Amino acid sequence: MTVLPSSLRTLYPFTSRWANVDGHRYHYIDEGAGEPIVCVHGNPTWSFFYRNVVSQLRGEFRVLAVDHIGCGLSDKPSADAYEYTLKTRIDDLVSVLDELKLTRNVTLVLHDWGGIIGVGAALRRPERIKRIVLMNTAAFFLPERKMLPLPLWLIRNVSPIASVLVQGMNLFSIGANVLASARGLSPEVSRAYRTPYDSWANRIAVKRFVQDIPRKVGDPSHAEVAWISENLDLLADIPKLVCWGEQDFVFDADFLAEWRRRCPEAEFHTFPSAGHYCLEDDGDQIIPLIGDFLHRHPVHALAPDLEACAR
Repeated sequence: MTVLPSSLRTLYPFTSRWANVDGHRYHYIDEGAGEPIVCVHGNPTWSFFYRNVVSQLRGEFRVLAVDHIGCGLSDKPSADAYEYTLKTRIDDLVSVLDELKLTRNVTLVLHDWGGIIGVGAALRRPERIKRIVLMNTAAFFLPERKMLPLPLWLIRNVSPIASVLVQGMNLFSIGANVLASARGLSPEVSRAYRTPYDSWANRIAVKRFVQDIPRKVGDPSHAEVAWISENLDLLADIPKLVCWGEQDFVFDADFLAEWRRRCPEAEFHTFPSAGHYCLEDDGDQIIPLIGDFLHRHPVHALAPDLEACAR
């Protein structure tokens, strides 16, 4: 288990909590009170990505941000002790929501791998989800004719290279800190992102996330992605906000177009100067949009005819 140095606690001044997931300590933060907002991160980030969302919204809402197993301040078991696949990630999130009794009026805030993990959890328990916020993510296969960027292809397909570059040299995390923010990260923020991934053993999830990208039938997570993609329309009645950094080098305009095609009911906002880490680049614009979205889709909204009676 990673312990965050006291020097970084000023950036992440939250009380750490843990759930038990099949004997592994699953870290999360839980701040404020009211309607629950659950923030789910991607790779190679952790709940630190949502620190400003938590700080700015906890005055009105109960805001939680989780760390997947192998990520952030959660346990980092070996591949023999934990199955690093999409299905297991979704199982974990559903289990934690159940353990915390978050069974109704939940808003999901999702980024990168957190998108398909969160949408998968929503499809498992759609009755508990009130709203969904999506940022530079996917819940479907790569758009047609889309190829993986070469670095991701090498990590996914050439295991010795992945082990040396990702687990040995930490180049995936270092590269993300350089490329994922269009405006650039401060040294302190960059260090905070890298801190949980400080050894060969602690970088296993970073590698396994990339290796779990399904490309063909028979890949470990292909069936799970197919099921999520095929059933995405079951969430059509849930209000959705999409905030998108246009400078993303992976989740680019093709992914955004696919979201527009699949979820025409969603509200879309794009940010030309933001990269993949859109909250780092334009969080001062995105977080107020999230707050406004929450207020415009209240939990106990009355139907139009009932509103007329109430007046």
